[in-house]
Amino acid sequence: MSEASKTAAEKLAESTQAARTSATAQQSDNVAHALAGAGGGLLSMALTYPLITLSTRAQVESKRAQSSTLDAARRIVKREGLVGLYAGLESALFGISVTNFVYYYWYEWTRAFFEKAAIKAGRASRKLTTVESIFAGAIAGSLTVLFTNPIWVVNTRMTARKSQSNEQVLPGAKPAKAPSTIGTLLSIIRDEGPTRLFAGVMPALVLVINPILQYTVFEQLKNTLEKRRRVTPTDAFYLGALGKLMATSITYPYITVKSRMHVAGRDGPKEDMMSTFRRIIKEEGWAGLYGGIGPKVTQSVITAAFLFAFKDALYGMTVTARRKIALKKA
Repeated sequence: MSEASKTAAEKLAESTQAARTSATAQQSDNVAHALAGAGGGLLSMALTYPLITLSTRAQVESKRAQSSTLDAARRIVKREGLVGLYAGLESALFGISVTNFVYYYWYEWTRAFFEKAAIKAGRASRKLTTVESIFAGAIAGSLTVLFTNPIWVVNTRMTARKSQSNEQVLPGAKPAKAPSTIGTLLSIIRDEGPTRLFAGVMPALVLVINPILQYTVFEQLKNTLEKRRRVTPTDAFYLGALGKLMATSITYPYITVKSRMHVAGRDGPKEDMMSTFRRIIKEEGWAGLYGGIGPKVTQSVITAAFLFAFKDALYGMTVTARRKIALKKA
């Protein structure tokens, strides 16, 4: 083999090895983002769960049954104790961990794809454009919905259930124990069939626009701020809150419809998305689509703010730990 041929072969081998190393590093980075997102979601969900309980119950009750947020909280505590504000917490923590892991993994994968395309095209900036942010969010959000919808059906059933302690019982008798996450799952499959675990998929897919709006606003504001200085976890906290406030306010009617469809098999007739919309408007007026919006927006904004702050901090810790492990192996 000639010297020139050897040199070409060596360069090809080096290029191939560099590509493999780059792909491995990107995969590792995607997993780091996914783990940070799962951890951040779990922590922020645990901090704000009582607001989710209040919002979910308001969403699935008729307008006539609704009361102020404070009255609803008092009623739940009186009837079920403080534990009533945490109904379904176990499934929610599992659900948010899986949801955020899947979402962030595919979001970062899509983001990396667009960044590589920008480099190949010779674009001056690797930062995602607004359109690219929307596409990345749509792909990640749609895949997340299909993976995690059964978890959220179970969680909504557990969160929205009316405690058996609300019923009259004999003096000294204990009210029936609330079903567990696995018990609720098996009950749905046994009584209504496995397909009920995918109730509300259509409004959930429409609601993919919620994280799209949230992350698009977050990314664009973050990019603008990065031109002036480094973005801190505190900055991420406020930017995440602003993005979620806008997204939840715009998409809330679909959140209500999704919750109604999740419990439809238990409390009423099974309906599609548009039929549920029409029934709510007919029976309760347009205001019925916004039941529980106060605690939901509050919870969403606080959760998103903590999520972004926790995620950035956890991602930094994950990257640092990964580098230390790599140095020990070297």
